[in-house]
Parts: sequence; structure tokens; C-alpha cells
Amino acid sequence: MEEVWGSNPHSSTLANNPIPPPPGRYRRLQGRHGRQVERNGTPRVLVRRSLPTEPAVRASASLFVAEAERQGVRASRRMLYVGPEPAGDRVAAALRVEPGTDVLARRKLLLADDVPVRVATSYFRLDLFGGTPLCEPGFVRPSLQAGIEALGHRFGRAEEELVARPPAANEAETLDLAPGEWVVQILRTSFDTAGTPIHTLETVCAASRHVFPVIQVSGADEF
Repeated sequence: MEEVWGSNPHSSTLANNPIPPPPGRYRRLQGRHGRQVERNGTPRVLVRRSLPTEPAVRASASLFVAEAERQGVRASRRMLYVGPEPAGDRVAAALRVEPGTDVLARRKLLLADDVPVRVATSYFRLDLFGGTPLCEPGFVRPSLQAGIEALGHRFGRAEEELVARPPAANEAETLDLAPGEWVVQILRTSFDTAGTPIHTLETVCAASRHVFPVIQVSGADEF
């Protein structure tokens, strides 16, 4: 793996040495992927992340790749870390475990047209998923959702919440953010038919590179 994050989701082995751009209206920054990038108010790339996600998209091999391909964007992903790590407060609450309890983390970097746009981490309770194929390195085939269902779990419902905030230092470095850029953090928890939290997905999105369409269920609202 090219980049390994430590057990704390807000710490990593990535160097945090951004190169400041020279002054001027059109600031140019040497990206960590070796590109010269113009930052003049226009996003380097813009991708959509629908809320809620369409079931057909979520059931695909990769939610991100499926959405990006619909937009004509070339998508790629890179696994950063698979293993146990202590659950932070929000993840612990979502999975109904005590803060600091070890959970299984599966963290990946998502890129659009070679531009990093999201860091997505799936969290699972080890009492439910320890010692299963989900603990193995690499991507789950044919999909993570299929891997969960193969272990006998059936989807019941999901809840999502969004928080806009400044990035942590390692997030800014991994997403190649300019000073002052923010992130949008999405926490999605899926429950089985019995109401047990099965999967919490934390997605940290580069805010300036995303649009978040909100889809209303037909016939369930008013003008």
C-alpha cells in the first residue's frame, strides 16, 4: 500500500509540508501528485454525490466509480488501510460500541481524473466481522455489499448526516487541498432488518470538488 494511516483516523504517516503558492490572482500550486494546478475559483474537477444514494448505484462494485462514470469522469481508487483501529466518538455511537473500542476499518482514496476527491472509510464491529473475508487486504469482490450479505446480513435501513468543517492536517495533505479549503464529512450507517448497525461509512469529501444532489422520494412531500 502506498499510504498507510495509523490507528487514529485523524493521524497518518503522510508528510504535512504543503508548498505555499506565490501571490497573484491565478495561484499555482504544485500538487502532491506532481501536477501544476491553477486555483482561480474554478474546481479542478467536480463530481456528484447523491443523497440518498440510488440503490442500483450502491449495489455496484464501487459506488464512487458508478457515479463518476455516469458523469463522464474517469474514476480510480486506492486502498490505504485495512485493519483494526479505535473507534472515534461518532463512529462508536453509530456502531453502538464504547469510544476507543477497536473496530475494523477499510480506508480508501478516491480520485476523479487523477484528482483526489474523497477519503472513504468503512467501519465494522469486530464482534460481527472479525476473522471474516472483510478483514483481508484489498477490495472485496464482487462488492463490499455482496460481501456483507454473504455473511448473512440483510439490509434494513440507513441514516446519513453531513458536517462541513475545516480538514485535519492529514486530510488536507491526502486530498491535496489548498489553504482555506474545507471538507464535507458524510457519516452513513446501515442497519440490518433487526435494527443492528452493520456498516458505518465515513466519507471525507473535498468540498470545492463536490455537488450533493438531494433526491426526494416521489409522493412523499409537498410543494
